Amino acid sequence: MTDHGSDGDAGSSEAGSSDAGGAAAGGRHQEEHGGSLGERLNWLRAGVLGANDGVVSTAGLVVGVAGATDNRGALLTAGLAGLLAGSMSMAAGEYVSVSTQRDTTKAALALERRELREQPEEELEELTGLLQERGLDREVAREAARQFTERDALRAHASVELGINPDELVNPWHAAWASFLAFTVGALLPLLAIVLPPTAWRLLVTVASVLITLALTGWSSARLGAAAIRPAVVRNVAGGALAMAVTYAVGSLLGAAGV
Repeated sequence: MTDHGSDGDAGSSEAGSSDAGGAAAGGRHQEEHGGSLGERLNWLRAGVLGANDGVVSTAGLVVGVAGATDNRGALLTAGLAGLLAGSMSMAAGEYVSVSTQRDTTKAALALERRELREQPEEELEELTGLLQERGLDREVAREAARQFTERDALRAHASVELGINPDELVNPWHAAWASFLAFTVGALLPLLAIVLPPTAWRLLVTVASVLITLALTGWSSARLGAAAIRPAVVRNVAGGALAMAVTYAVGSLLGAAGV
């Protein structure tokens, strides 16, 4: 009887260890694939929003100038100036923002690395507690924390405690170029729409193409963000229409005043 009890306890222990290892591997698998997909979706959504900014700001600018003059050279100059200023501003802002975020993340990882080196037992206990907060009981959480620590302690703490992946630090130059290109692509649409058609059709073509594009970018951003599509499209189109209406009215007033 005693031997059978020992065998049963050993079997339970092995099963518990196996479950803990499976949970650890499953958690890491989920983190790697889910995290990577989330990062890609964030980049794609940021690109859509950057293009949207390019469409709205440049459309507002060229439509405003069109309210004051129908000179193709003036429209082209204003549109190009707006495109370059906007894309450079977006790139610079993104570079500063991502650089700051990257520096903060690297500092947090350096602190975590030092704590793991100087107080490993306290860090193991901390990881155990964090896993318990996620639904594991004490014994399984302790075993999972031990296995995570043996394989890659820094990665485990970075993921569970800090919510970051040490291998996915965003390059600020990549982010800056992505913002620059996204804004430029968006800005090209209203710029070409205002300078290529005949004078009588410029405003109509520009407004129609911009509103259609804003409907598409609103739909795309809502889909990528798993949000309601109709409100996103309505907000986007209404915002662009308002921007063009206001700038056109101001341009018309200035043009009529001979400014």
